Amino acid sequence: MSTTQSTQKVAIVTGASQGIGAELVKAYRQRGYRVVATARSIRQGDDADVIAVPGDIADPDTARRAVAAAVEKFGRVDALVNNAGIFIAKPFTRYTQEDFTTKVGVNLAGFFHITQLAVAEMEKQGKGHVVSITTSLTDHAVDGVPSVLASLTKGGINAATKSLAIENAKRNIRLNAVSPGIIKT
Repeated sequence: MSTTQSTQKVAIVTGASQGIGAELVKAYRQRGYRVVATARSIRQGDDADVIAVPGDIADPDTARRAVAAAVEKFGRVDALVNNAGIFIAKPFTRYTQEDFTTKVGVNLAGFFHITQLAVAEMEKQGKGHVVSITTSLTDHAVDGVPSVLASLTKGGINAATKSLAIENAKRNIRLNAVSPGIIKT
């Protein structure tokens, strides 16, 4: 491993193929980070400092492959951004079992698996940072925007992040949740 490889910071971004995720990849690169970008529809580009890991974050294997790529190619994991998420706006009584399974898979299981693996790598380094993108709807429901599954899953991430922040504070690993509203990327 070269000196540059061992000291240059590395970020993993989920849901990196579009919107906030794609912009986060660009922003990390502009700040000199190497990036592992994962999403269902992501493809490897020309930038050797961005590794694309295609796959559904609901599948634990995608989390394993993303973290393994960071460690194998770049030697470390300094930051994780849990950006992947699905929003399904339906009245509560119209959600299907498939809607529920899909939302819980991407929003909660995806968060759980990749965060657990990334934090384990950060523990080895003695530092790191995890940011989870949630939604302002968990604190401020909006009439006309039915969002029970978003509140259930992203609200769970908000609560888990608080717990993980306390658990990891003495290890120099910071965990934060950010709840944006509608933004232009």
